[in-house]
Amino acid sequence: MTQNFWIDTDMGSDDAVALLMALQAPHINVVGVSALAGNVPLELAARNARFVAELCHSDVLVYRGAAKPMQQIYRDATWFHGVDGLSGEGGIPKTPPSDKPAVTALLEASHTYEGMVLVTLGPLTNIALAIALDPTLPERISRCVVMGGAACTYGNVTPAAEYNIWVDPDAARMVFLSGMPIEMVGWEFCIADYALNESEVEQLRAIDTPIAHFSIDCNAVAIESYRKQTGHVGLSLPDPVTMAIAIDPTIATDTSKHYVDIEIRSPLTRGMTVFDKLDVAEDAYNKDTWAQAIDAGKNVSVTWEIDNARWKQLLFDLHR
Repeated sequence: MTQNFWIDTDMGSDDAVALLMALQAPHINVVGVSALAGNVPLELAARNARFVAELCHSDVLVYRGAAKPMQQIYRDATWFHGVDGLSGEGGIPKTPPSDKPAVTALLEASHTYEGMVLVTLGPLTNIALAIALDPTLPERISRCVVMGGAACTYGNVTPAAEYNIWVDPDAARMVFLSGMPIEMVGWEFCIADYALNESEVEQLRAIDTPIAHFSIDCNAVAIESYRKQTGHVGLSLPDPVTMAIAIDPTIATDTSKHYVDIEIRSPLTRGMTVFDKLDVAEDAYNKDTWAQAIDAGKNVSVTWEIDNARWKQLLFDLHR
């Protein structure tokens, strides 16, 4: 059965791989792509998205969204992905972005495509702005698969926070507390054994298609950044892991629903995803602090483990 996907992306190098996976998947119909500032500034994100779509021979429309977070100062991640986000492997697309605002296009698509799947690969600014404009949006989304956060573990931009949530924690909190049926895939599924090792990178290269070569080459800067950050040699792909789960939910082998809130005030833990893993939020001494999350319900399905071999196999299969 064909599934309709809307992809929201800040189009760094791992976003590029995730987007082409969706465009290559035979049962996925990507009905729209909304770009926003995150890994790279907005206009560059929109350009990169159009370039990848054309590489996949897709005419999907790319819409421009938020150029900055809702309240915070914008901080890009070119330190990790390179100045253009694609290690110099991008280019000027033939098609311009749509003139329609991303939020408008997203809301229209949610009415057109019943049960649309929303996949978010960057900060949640566009989604929060859409909810602010139409609070009924979460009711029309069957799944919101979020690459973001870190489930009871350390972050990648601060000791407490993952980049996508940290960039715009106010937007993330709005989305997480909206009642949207969120499937959260944390940063922890792109490090150590979840990353492609050197042999697996060569296995991907050996597929010898233009998109296989692009997926490796556009991540050249990210490979070196990952080595500097973690000491590991490999290709770290948080967004493709998330896309794999969006395409095949059974790749997430251990999930559970919890109250989740986002820290927005503390400089020390800004953007931290706080999980009620032991179900203590409703206890008398917590319920006032957790009131908004309790009102939203246990709408966040947290990923605790994935089938590592199957996610990588799907990645390889979609590059042939």
